[in-house]
Amino acid sequence: MYRQSSKLANVLYDIRGPVLEEAEAMEAKGHTILKLNIGNPAPFGFEAPEAIVHDMVKQLPVAQGYSDSRGILSGRRAVVQYYETRGIHNLDTSEVFLGNGVSELITLSLQALCNPGDEILVPSPDYPLWTASVALAGGTPKHYLCDEATAWQPDLEDLESKITENTRGIVVINPNNPTGAVYSRETLKKIVDIARRHGLIIFADEIYEKITYDDVEMVNVATLTGDDVLCLTYSGLSKAYRIAGYRAGWLAITGPLSEAKSYLEGIKLLANMRMCANVPAQHAIQAALGGKQSIDDLVLPQGRLGAQMNLAHEGLNSIDGVSAHRASGALYMFAKLDVDKFDIVDDEQFALDLLREQKILVSHGTAFNWSRPDHFRLVTLPSVEVLDESINRLGEFLSGYKQKASTTCELPTVKEMSPAAG
Repeated sequence: MYRQSSKLANVLYDIRGPVLEEAEAMEAKGHTILKLNIGNPAPFGFEAPEAIVHDMVKQLPVAQGYSDSRGILSGRRAVVQYYETRGIHNLDTSEVFLGNGVSELITLSLQALCNPGDEILVPSPDYPLWTASVALAGGTPKHYLCDEATAWQPDLEDLESKITENTRGIVVINPNNPTGAVYSRETLKKIVDIARRHGLIIFADEIYEKITYDDVEMVNVATLTGDDVLCLTYSGLSKAYRIAGYRAGWLAITGPLSEAKSYLEGIKLLANMRMCANVPAQHAIQAALGGKQSIDDLVLPQGRLGAQMNLAHEGLNSIDGVSAHRASGALYMFAKLDVDKFDIVDDEQFALDLLREQKILVSHGTAFNWSRPDHFRLVTLPSVEVLDESINRLGEFLSGYKQKASTTCELPTVKEMSPAAG
């Protein structure tokens, strides 16, 4: 028998788990599935900015060999210059690492830090890669509450109550995935103060930093940490520049570098071991950060992303038994279900039932390390027409829904959803 490593015992990534596998099986039988489970812009008609594609293609003849393990200098310089415009002035190119998306860099930086028993504070709900990566690195994820009653702002009392002598860092996902919350400056200052008092690292996942609505202020945590709190900032091109498949992300490290010398050597060691990130995609970074920020038009109320977010918020709240805070950022709505009305005890089963009856794929809330089976995440990337129809069909589904025990019944024959790529 060939068995998986015991290191994977506590590693879960349910947003690509059994529900997605069921959807893939349905597709194999010829069914058309509307995938509202993954924030992948390309299948919904979002194309990469022309200048980025042009620069990548032009650089291909000189992108055939390995680069510096941290990334090409022009890309790292562009990251430094970008953050200077955001108010981060204590960053040098030597502390910028380019990666195959942010996901690789999250895993790499946690592997370089965690020893068995080390604890990392992760928000609940979270982007589940964080919880999984902490566990895979040998650490222990400890979840602090983001409070739905305050539009999903972190509960700072709960956060600080979870700190022990084994705590090493705090993960801050802002704008948040899955809730779409954008944290206030005051909240972020208080998180930084907590990290400062307890000597903790801040891991700032800011991949959605350019996707905010209604002129909401997005504050980069590293502008508040100064030189006495170590801050690892993660961002990239996948969402704001609609090139998720290029895998172009970065990690920027600021703060007391001399005190973190051993940790930084560990990060550099792991960066060396992977040789380098995808070199052609690295050439996209300078073109992206130095060019027109086309995302600015898309997030306006009349822009495509802004209009879709508005429709999703209004549509979901119009369904009896569903409520949702309007997202201030990112590409998702984290909607609440009335579990008593629908007799829901298993939110993954809810997602499966919706998939089988309406051919709509969403992610169940507990996949994001939320403790109760009363939420689901809806991606707001489809056009307003497709999104409107999908929400109407969700309402139709819920109008008579009562959860039953898990079943392996045959797939029903239902009206097809409007065609959508993916």
